Amino acid sequence: MRKRNRDNAILFWVSNEEKEAIKKKMELYGSQNMSAYIRKMAIDGYVINFDIPELKETTRLLRYTSNNINQIAIKVNATGVVFQNEIKEIQENQAQLWCMLDKIIARFSKIK
Repeated sequence: MRKRNRDNAILFWVSNEEKEAIKKKMELYGSQNMSAYIRKMAIDGYVINFDIPELKETTRLLRYTSNNINQIAIKVNATGVVFQNEIKEIQENQAQLWCMLDKIIARFSKIK
């Protein structure tokens, strides 16, 4: 049997509505252990779950753009030629990246 390193119990009562609100927040956080969740909230004061779709899309665009830049660099080194449509595509991807980053920053600014 494992010995617990926590020697003190804290007991408090909540209404049905409060318990449901706690459960919903636990689900949003991805926690299934109420004791661990409440302990984390009591000690740290807040839990932030960064499930931001814009972040995933930004990462995808960064990978895609980096790949394009590498391909262009290889082609330029081999032939000395750069195609304008490739440069335009990278510029469009960069504009999309900035737009996504603006959305992410806006979401972070709402965190209190």
